[in-house]
Amino acid sequence: MMMQSFFEAQQKVRLESDHGWERHIEVLVFLYWPAHAASYTVVSQTFDILKTSVHDIVHRVSRAVLGILRKGAEEQPCVHRQPVPTSSGGYPCLSAPICLITPYREPVQNPVQARFNSKHSRAWNIIERAFGMMKTRWRSVFFKALEISPAFVPEVVACCAVLHNLTLLNGDIVEAEDEEDHDDGPPKPHNPQARVGDHIRDNLAAAVSAPNICVAALHEHDYL
Repeated sequence: MMMQSFFEAQQKVRLESDHGWERHIEVLVFLYWPAHAASYTVVSQTFDILKTSVHDIVHRVSRAVLGILRKGAEEQPCVHRQPVPTSSGGYPCLSAPICLITPYREPVQNPVQARFNSKHSRAWNIIERAFGMMKTRWRSVFFKALEISPAFVPEVVACCAVLHNLTLLNGDIVEAEDEEDHDDGPPKPHNPQARVGDHIRDNLAAAVSAPNICVAALHEHDYL
């Protein structure tokens, strides 16, 4: 993370209290922790502060970082549309318990399926690159085990996303590293509540092939 991004994060973070360590110290401690995937003990030894203080700082700053996200949502309300989660062919096409749309298996049966796969591939490439960039920036978080409660994991990942977007706004770009694609075909869902989403995919494929009645969400990016 560039210094400009650090100063930007420091300015945007609004801590619950001014007691204790100065804000720039707390932000620095928090950033060091996920950047190195270090335990609270290691961070405590690095900064020569109590382990309990490290724990309190990490949780306090993480709540403040998520406050940036909430504030942004309040200041820039958006028109909510039903999202269409996409995935590679390595997952089953589902409608429940979550909606997960995958491409048609090759060889496709008709031009409608071929056109849908083409648009799906463009959308998936954007998503894959975005996640790849974030994993490259926070390599220690996504490729090592963090010694934290499982309940705290979603908050840590959300903080990584907020800080990643903040660094991008400051021109701090990291390119995603290439990863091998181990696509052995979609697995069969083992969840008894899982329901296939072929009908949803067929409806989307029909919409993509009929641009005059194309759903509005498809125009939000350059998938078409």
